[in-house]
Amino acid sequence: MTIAALVFWVLIWHLLAAKVALPFVLPAPLEVGRLLWGLAGEADFYRTLLSSFLRVISGFGGGLLLGFGLGMLSHFAAPVRILLSPLMAAVKATPVASFILVVLFWMERQEVPAFISLAMVLPIVYQNTLLGFEKRDGALTEMARIFRISPLRRFFRIDLPQVVGFVISAGKTALGLSWKAGIAAEVLALPKASVGYMIYNAKMYLETGELYAWTVAIVLFSVILEKLFVFLCNRLGGAIHASGR
Repeated sequence: MTIAALVFWVLIWHLLAAKVALPFVLPAPLEVGRLLWGLAGEADFYRTLLSSFLRVISGFGGGLLLGFGLGMLSHFAAPVRILLSPLMAAVKATPVASFILVVLFWMERQEVPAFISLAMVLPIVYQNTLLGFEKRDGALTEMARIFRISPLRRFFRIDLPQVVGFVISAGKTALGLSWKAGIAAEVLALPKASVGYMIYNAKMYLETGELYAWTVAIVLFSVILEKLFVFLCNRLGGAIHASGR
């Protein structure tokens, strides 16, 4: 069904391109595919993707760890939760473009995409971590108290296996967002050897077909990255739940 749906939308794209009949405005999917195939035959294509991936994934990983750490701290320390509440609300509400332009005044352009990715992931993971602690099984907590299980052991054997599912769910949601925001940051910050830089150049030199080819590459890479992350998270979640038994 997924392949059929994909074929349907590619066909719609083809019909629209034929109707417009202006490759400068809307290139045909076959032309975009040809250009993407040509890009895939160049070593610079993979170096560019890898460079953007490393920037985004470093921000994503940082946001995941920081969001979980601050969420856990906020659960156990109410003043921290009160203090962080307006900050998280502001980060969630601020448009990505505004965030990028402001951060450009603070950091080197090479660092901006990673920071933006981190900022997009942080509030999502933070809120889900808090929710995970709030939704813990009260019966298990009471059992741990009755049997006088130490706080450290209770955290790793009872609390963490329950909360990790919420963190993984947040990570799945935030990964695509961090990738899109990171590429948007590259388009505005223009770090060398980045997908955003290539997209900006294609737009400046009116190379519409190449712009579409890079966009398709971003989508394909995002899908692969998301499926890989889900696979790793399922393995990690299974290992943590097994250790908690």
